[in-house]
Amino acid sequence: MADALRLGPLGFGGANLGNLFQAMTDEDAHAILQTAWDCGIRYFDTAPHYGLGLAERRLGAFLAGKPRAEFVVSTKAGRLLRPSPETADRLDEEGGFAVPADTARVWDPSPDGVRRSLEESLERLGLDRVDVLLLHDPDEYADPDASIAAAVPGLVGLREAGLVDAVGIGSKSTDALLAGVRTGGLDLLMVAGRYTLLEQPAAAELLPECRRCGIGVVVAGAYNSGLLSSAQPREDARYEYGAVPAEMLARARRLAAICAEHGVELPVAALQFPLRHEVVRAVALGATEPGHVRENVRRAGVPIPAALWEHLAAEGLIQ
Repeated sequence: MADALRLGPLGFGGANLGNLFQAMTDEDAHAILQTAWDCGIRYFDTAPHYGLGLAERRLGAFLAGKPRAEFVVSTKAGRLLRPSPETADRLDEEGGFAVPADTARVWDPSPDGVRRSLEESLERLGLDRVDVLLLHDPDEYADPDASIAAAVPGLVGLREAGLVDAVGIGSKSTDALLAGVRTGGLDLLMVAGRYTLLEQPAAAELLPECRRCGIGVVVAGAYNSGLLSSAQPREDARYEYGAVPAEMLARARRLAAICAEHGVELPVAALQFPLRHEVVRAVALGATEPGHVRENVRRAGVPIPAALWEHLAAEGLIQ
């Protein structure tokens, strides 16, 4: 099923549309999405979690003027949004989004919760269907295995009913993703930060299992929250949405130095690295301004000599 979806190689990751870390206007969001569209990107990922529904509303407003057959949308389930008037006077500190916390996230991976999540996402998006529905961050549940066991039948039921084309899990935990693969019911995984130029824990077991089971992969977080997004990694860059550990900064700078030896900028290699694996269908990248989208498209087309990959492998930096 994943092979039939027109995803890649570049998709648009919608977390920033929910005001992740900093606010943007509706006009700014529209300009970023329009640039992605003009650059040929047709796969858009979002989630209720992103800005407590704001990212879905902004994406839906943009796509309202586009032919439905020409784009692919994935959204996520597992977090229902419910009114929270008692926190409406503060910002969403839980998610790190610069939006009023006038709704609260309520975890519900049950089949009924998954269905309600899809229905509510469709209302925010203004669409009658999405192409892909992913269980979002089951690793953050108290019992990830139980949440996956509860959610997957609901996801599969929605697919079998023709309400979505493909189902899967989106997570930064290889253990949670592997547990999902082993249910036997999934089509697609969104692997966040676990198969990047910086680190590849998904390479050992997860990606071979995906190959064996015919499951496609979308890689999110290819820049590791920004650490690999500049030619020279900075100490004040983010990693895993927080401060950069010293060992990761040193590793990123070693990667940058080797890339420079081969005349390649670090972000170019970071973007293209995941796409070398046969199960990876797309890399989903966010943006906070239109120029970021154009730059990512440029980076995707830069030729990279095979000698760079050989050098990185010889150094034990990639698998």
